[in-house]
Amino acid sequence: MGRGKIVIRRIDNSTSRQVTFSKRRNGLLKKAKELAILCDAEVGVMIFSGTSKLYDFASTRIRVDFTLEFDLM
Repeated sequence: MGRGKIVIRRIDNSTSRQVTFSKRRNGLLKKAKELAILCDAEVGVMIFSGTSKLYDFASTRIRVDFTLEFDLM
């Protein structure tokens, strides 16, 4: 038996929203790492939380300098 479908919308409860963010962030970073290893691909992921905290993953040690400008709503 598979998992049920969920409606994709903002979670109103802030505690539940933070827990969901943490779990999905960790899952996304794990998948990026697996993709880089299995497919020998260069993968980079940047995630900004609601409080503007940065979470990132890069599959190579090559450092790329760049300027990122964004506006969080």
